[in-house]
Amino acid sequence: MRAPALEVADVSKKFRLYRERPTSLKARLLHSRMRAEDFWALRDVSFDIPEGSSLGLIGHNGSGKTTLLKIVAGILRPTSGVVRQRGRLAALLELGAGFHPELTGRENVYLNASFLGLSRRETDAAYEAIVAFAELEDFMDNQVKFYSSGMLVRLGFAVAVHVDPEVLLIDEVLAVGDEAFQAKCLDRIRRFQRDGRTIVLVTHALDTVTKICDRAVMLHHGEVHAAGAPADVVREMRHVLLGTTDPGFVPEEGTRQAEIASVELIWGSGASEIALRRGDPLTIQVDVRTNEPVADLDVDFAILDGATNYPVLDARTSSHGISIDRFDGKKRVRFRIASFPYTPGKYWVTIGLSSQQTGRLYHVQTQRYGFDVVDAVRVQDRVDVPVDVEVEDL
Repeated sequence: MRAPALEVADVSKKFRLYRERPTSLKARLLHSRMRAEDFWALRDVSFDIPEGSSLGLIGHNGSGKTTLLKIVAGILRPTSGVVRQRGRLAALLELGAGFHPELTGRENVYLNASFLGLSRRETDAAYEAIVAFAELEDFMDNQVKFYSSGMLVRLGFAVAVHVDPEVLLIDEVLAVGDEAFQAKCLDRIRRFQRDGRTIVLVTHALDTVTKICDRAVMLHHGEVHAAGAPADVVREMRHVLLGTTDPGFVPEEGTRQAEIASVELIWGSGASEIALRRGDPLTIQVDVRTNEPVADLDVDFAILDGATNYPVLDARTSSHGISIDRFDGKKRVRFRIASFPYTPGKYWVTIGLSSQQTGRLYHVQTQRYGFDVVDAVRVQDRVDVPVDVEVEDL
């Protein structure tokens, strides 16, 4: 078993929030008692990160992710709890953190490298590689206050990855910069992974977590809400986000008299692919099995836009004139969509089984199945899409 590179043990962080802070000396004298309240940004957060693993730290805005990363980096002190680390740690936090605006890019490289533990001789040896990675050769003698946000990220990331860290902390910076530089950063992260370095990535790009991380932790209101495999934690994150706007949200529920045995998304080629192009046909194939006889069955699906959680397409067997009367066994239902017309991006599929007559919910899987659409012209509004449905005995 790998030793932990980072140990976060019962970490809590409290801030004091002042509601009526005086703006002058006179006001301070007249109102010696300022109203303040405690705000716990983190409460009893604990997890370990094994050496060589990549952890995705996710959560909604204000969940405590950046506060926790600053505590791990040593920028903030926890109110209680402790963080233990092994090896050199490099942190790339908010945009421009650690840069002095009045200093040049060259001077800031040496300043940041010294913060991260490099001697001047070591920085001299790494300087050309840092500049080449950042692609800022023509700007290194300019003050960084004149840099764009993309230039700041390039320089900060270049310094962080060239100090030879055993642990690299990255906070949302991959969302800034052009596509080519983002690809270069991801390539360097994957190289670090192959070298056995430890990475902690804070991001709102949930797909990035599932692609490059082997573990994930979700914070919710300053507490650990979920931890484990990235796909499972990301799914829970989507459930929580949807649940905050839809009180009736259920990720998976029902009597299970009939249940969803399997679901397959099939493109026009007959095989499940990574991405779907706009206009391609799509088949949603649902295998159903009964655990006890059911009087009738209605099978439905809904496709939701991953960016907004807004349903863009749905259909059910009963609305297509198909009645599935009392049965006990297995059935396969195919929803054939002749042409999928929507914008590029991530989509999630919800599948439901219920009784048409009584409305009893047998089984629902909410946003369990996902797919990507590529190379599409954006379609803003919901449109009528023909859906053919068929049912067969298994």
